[in-house]
Amino acid sequence: MLNLLHLKRAIGLCAVFSLALAPGVAVCATPDVQTIIRKSVEANEKDFKAAPSFNYREEDRDGATSKTYEVYMIDGSPYNRLIAQNGKPLSKEQSAQEEKKLDQEKARRQAESSSDRKNRVAKYQKDRNRDHQLMQQLTKAFDFTLLGTRKLESREVYLLKATPKPGYNPPTMETQVLTGMEGQLWIDTETYQWVKVTAKVIHPVSIQGFLAQVQPGTRFELEKMPVGNGIWLPKHFKMKSHAKILFLFNHRSQADETYSDYQRVEGSAQQGSNK
Repeated sequence: MLNLLHLKRAIGLCAVFSLALAPGVAVCATPDVQTIIRKSVEANEKDFKAAPSFNYREEDRDGATSKTYEVYMIDGSPYNRLIAQNGKPLSKEQSAQEEKKLDQEKARRQAESSSDRKNRVAKYQKDRNRDHQLMQQLTKAFDFTLLGTRKLESREVYLLKATPKPGYNPPTMETQVLTGMEGQLWIDTETYQWVKVTAKVIHPVSIQGFLAQVQPGTRFELEKMPVGNGIWLPKHFKMKSHAKILFLFNHRSQADETYSDYQRVEGSAQQGSNK
């Protein structure tokens, strides 16, 4: 049976983690593109490793409705606690119920067998490792062009354009979509971090294993922000996808997620450096 959630995740993360990895350059000289890519990989590698060390708040919008969660890292994997709907805090009764669920989940994870814990954490790490593999395909999947410098959110940034590299042979199902995408990156000149990335599908791409084809009209936008100690994590992710399932039936989906209030998990290792 076709897993539409997995398809949506694969398409979105392919765009985000591949096109968004070309941050920054030296301030006093015009950088070459290869330097930008190398520096960006280093910066994002640090962010990637640090991400599980943070709790945060996430708001998921679906048209006129929204749900807001506190996301906690509990014993190796995240847990989402609902705290608001449509911008309004839960009632006392609802909040107490969600608090009870959280306490039950903590107790469940503390009591689970070593094999159950291993399987739970492995599932979370499998998703992260898949994302990491996408990041590593950056230099192989795209050609980058430096378009100059700009101002974005009071930051001095380099603007890069990413276009599909001729002859690129994607090694996995998730990376197949890269062959039909192009994007732009806004890169902080001081930190080698990316402030914003946009991507779009410019021609149909068949996704083997899903019997699906990603269509033009699929677009993504991701923004990041500094959260301390030189680490930047997502601030906003927006996606609108258009695919043909079984190459015949149209399927549209979208996501609009805002992230805030990052708090380092107590006892987690400090990573990065203050910038």
